[in-house]
Amino acid sequence: MSDKKIHCAIYTRKSTEEGLEQEFNSLQAQREACEAYIKSQKHEHWTLLPTEYNDGGYSGGNMERPALKRLLLDVQNGMVDIIVVYKIDRLTRSLMDFSKIVEVLDKHNASFVSITQHFNTTTSMGRLTLNMLLSFAQFEREVTGERIRDKISASKKKGMWMGGKPPLGYYRKDKKIYPNEEKAELVNTIFKKYVELKSTTLLKEWLSKQGYNISVGNLNCILRNKAYIGLVGHKGTWYQGEHQGIIPTELFEQVQAVMADNRINRQHYDPKKSLLSGKLYDDKGNAMSPSWSTGCSGKTYRYYVSQAVIRKEPAKLGKISKVSLPQLENFIDSWFSEFLKDKNKIYPYIQKFGVSKQKEIIKRLPSYPITRDIEKTLIKRIKLNPNKIEITLYQEQVSELFNAIYENREMCALKPEKLKNETTYTEAYRIGTVANGAKVIVGQFIQPTKQSNKELIKILNQAYTWHQNILDGKTAQEIANREKVCVQYVRRILNLSFLSPKIMRAVLNGTQPADCTLKKFLSIRTSDWQEQEQIFHK
Repeated sequence: MSDKKIHCAIYTRKSTEEGLEQEFNSLQAQREACEAYIKSQKHEHWTLLPTEYNDGGYSGGNMERPALKRLLLDVQNGMVDIIVVYKIDRLTRSLMDFSKIVEVLDKHNASFVSITQHFNTTTSMGRLTLNMLLSFAQFEREVTGERIRDKISASKKKGMWMGGKPPLGYYRKDKKIYPNEEKAELVNTIFKKYVELKSTTLLKEWLSKQGYNISVGNLNCILRNKAYIGLVGHKGTWYQGEHQGIIPTELFEQVQAVMADNRINRQHYDPKKSLLSGKLYDDKGNAMSPSWSTGCSGKTYRYYVSQAVIRKEPAKLGKISKVSLPQLENFIDSWFSEFLKDKNKIYPYIQKFGVSKQKEIIKRLPSYPITRDIEKTLIKRIKLNPNKIEITLYQEQVSELFNAIYENREMCALKPEKLKNETTYTEAYRIGTVANGAKVIVGQFIQPTKQSNKELIKILNQAYTWHQNILDGKTAQEIANREKVCVQYVRRILNLSFLSPKIMRAVLNGTQPADCTLKKFLSIRTSDWQEQEQIFHK
């Protein structure tokens, strides 16, 4: 055996700062136990490094921890051979973060040991067991999150105010909101003046002269907020609230009618200012431009029309030649609204931020006005296929939006040279045919209907059966011999036992994407749940 010393570093963590001031705290208890374990491995030439890596008051749900960063840097510099922790969750509670840490360890020939759970990442069984443990830990956190969301939903249905900054005109007391007479008078003035001026820009200027500095974006939020008529909103649905409204319903409805008229007029006056001008393409790659026609009754109909139609090039014409402009743009508005509510979609853009910043962004999202100008800046390209629409966004521009939300400012349009990455999202929809043969969208955009895939369910069941066989001591080769298949196939199926709970539920409930074939299902080989879900829904 080699006499080379193995340098060990002890990492300790505690989620809260409570108790850290004590003479003998949790971090010291973890370190003492790890020191004793390292001493017991003296015959293996384990040596404790004097540097301490302690993260007191930091969550294990992300890697934004100073001591962990120093530790990984020392691993990369060849100063650490083994990381020793009291329990795995002291190092991380995230499967994605754990995979990143293991990748660093593998790259620099280092390993990881949990002294109370006897896990070592240098062995394949250790890796399998660790992945299972972290998968269940992440699953439990998601279940807990669902319970909290269900509780919030039930409370809001009863009209309860569930925290957050109260709207202008209210103050919070004893977990409820009450009208503030002085501010409520200002809110009433804003609503009445908007009906008179019919413009948020003019309203902002008028308020500035009165000494109130309120942005156009905030004015739009105020004018649309149904909390002012005594309602509480949750995911697009409004319920009768416990708090008192401060705006008469008639006045609120007047304001909504003016805002609706303004939206129609804005879309009408200049085709070049249409939301998707220069960004929309048909299934053959032809650009689609705004156009209009007038019916016998004098009514104007607005469309996006393929350039192949305009240039009279039938050979280049795709399956969708024109589409209703208002209907498509309204769908894009709704899509962005749902996009910003979907934490799975927004997390890749905010995961690099600290936990407190992530929470603040999510809290502010519902009140941040997503205008047509913002949507147009975020969109790189939209492609209309016969049964689906592909929406491609600039990744850097979406990140800039979240920074603007956090810093409570207007979003900046980035220079083209900074827009290097993109992400494409796909949605299903229904189309119809008008009398002249042109394709137009009819009805609502739709999601695939439920349809059980017995083949996928069978494969998923097989994966868990074989996984249990592995835990019972069988090898992949023994399973292959028993099932009369090759061992590579067994290993591919075993990978599916670590799928995201959302993917499992989708398959079992029959809500998987319509194009999810067995080949695509087996192509999911990453252990990162978010990456799995991106492949699954791609």
